[in-house]
Amino acid sequence: MKNFYIIPLVLTFFNGFSQEITTQDALRYATEDLTGTARFRAMSGAFGSLGGDLSAINVNPAGTAIFSHNMAAVTASSFNTNNKSNYYGTSRKQNNSTLDLNQLGAVFVFVDNNETNKWRKISIGLNYENSKNFDNTNYFFGNSTNSIDQYFLRFANGIGNEGVFNVDSANSPFESLSFIDQQAWLGYNSFIAEYDSTNNIYYSNVPNNTTYQQSRYSKATGYNGKFTANFATSYQDKVYFGMNLNFHFTDYVNTYQLIESNNGLYPTGASVSYIEFNNEQYTFGNGFSMNFGAIAKITENFRVGLAYETPTWHRLTDQLSQNLYTERTEAPNDNDFIGKVTNPNITIEYAPYKLTTPSKWTLSGAYVFEKKGLFSVDVSRKDYSNTQFKPTNDYSGINQSLSENLTEAYEIRMGGEYRIKEFSLRAGYRFEQSPYKIDYTMGDLTGYSGGLGYNFGDSKLDLAYSYSYRNYNQRFISSGMTDTARVRAIQNNVTLTYSINF
Repeated sequence: MKNFYIIPLVLTFFNGFSQEITTQDALRYATEDLTGTARFRAMSGAFGSLGGDLSAINVNPAGTAIFSHNMAAVTASSFNTNNKSNYYGTSRKQNNSTLDLNQLGAVFVFVDNNETNKWRKISIGLNYENSKNFDNTNYFFGNSTNSIDQYFLRFANGIGNEGVFNVDSANSPFESLSFIDQQAWLGYNSFIAEYDSTNNIYYSNVPNNTTYQQSRYSKATGYNGKFTANFATSYQDKVYFGMNLNFHFTDYVNTYQLIESNNGLYPTGASVSYIEFNNEQYTFGNGFSMNFGAIAKITENFRVGLAYETPTWHRLTDQLSQNLYTERTEAPNDNDFIGKVTNPNITIEYAPYKLTTPSKWTLSGAYVFEKKGLFSVDVSRKDYSNTQFKPTNDYSGINQSLSENLTEAYEIRMGGEYRIKEFSLRAGYRFEQSPYKIDYTMGDLTGYSGGLGYNFGDSKLDLAYSYSYRNYNQRFISSGMTDTARVRAIQNNVTLTYSINF
């Protein structure tokens, strides 16, 4: 009996060596949740031609010029995700809930009393929001005919210009290797991959022609945050113009554990019967983008809006820690399994990289029924195929994949509000197309929302509930295997906002 669990990961800073990045990594920052104030969420974010709400400036920055007085708002949300997964016919459910303070901001309005001045109003807004909440857990398991050994063999036998893993490198310092050779090193030193010197190729010590019991548990935490500095003005209180400077912040941790067992079957003698592969990825960084927008009052009741959001230029850094544990016997029918896990809790930090996510256009219209209520519609377009990692020479493969597999996507948001004295009743609908050309990888998103508010005079209290769902495929491991679980992700959010005039 032998035990193998070898991962001496050393703190280092990589220059020229790239970690493995997937399309899912790009979409993590290219897509956003429906966040913001309770009024904004209750109407599914259909505020492109309405304004008068701090979260509306994320859609159209001209919206702060609609305010007639100074206002501040703070928002707390209960965020719940329910994942229903199916992996080779085995179904599981996983639920995750968090509570956070996701919005805080204020707008300052300056009005010139000179009525002959056609540019009488200027507004300045400062707002912070969590544009995406990463808190999520997912677990699935089932029986597959494909082993995780394909992941390690893929790296050991070389990718692209990377040659077959040099056996002598097994004794090299781990930090001196490229990411490809690091993964090959793990597979070789854990005896998953065995070297054939005659044919200069690696083969697997995991028995084939069998069924593998596999499970995947993942837990993600963190957020994409956005601080917005807004400036807006109006012309004769009929046409409104605005712009945003957006400063983005990313803090993301993803921990996942892959387990595979083949029930101790040894058809060819010495074989690996159990694999446990643990990974923790930490991504942090910042970014910048801008918004430009205009709103026009066609009549006293009808408004239209047009807004443009530039690409977001991110600068990100990844840290990765891994540990790999295997069990292996040297003779058939030897069931004396003893396990031990070695995890030094030391992390590799890779060289920073840049990610550009796509720009966005939004066309909107709204009809205001005097003081009784309103109805609003927004239509947005994003071309996700323009997503790109830099330096382009280091990420040419993933950039080509993004261009080939992603496409433009449209989003429609509709919302309505009806006022009964101090009370406001609200409802909304949201539909967002998949960013993929073949939407089975990630399906369309559908959402519904509702809420109510009460106006105390100088302050307001708003409550909202939003519901959305989307189907997508979750790969068991990032490469080497094509096995996926089908996941239906359902989000339920309850949001409470308190706003005050000053």
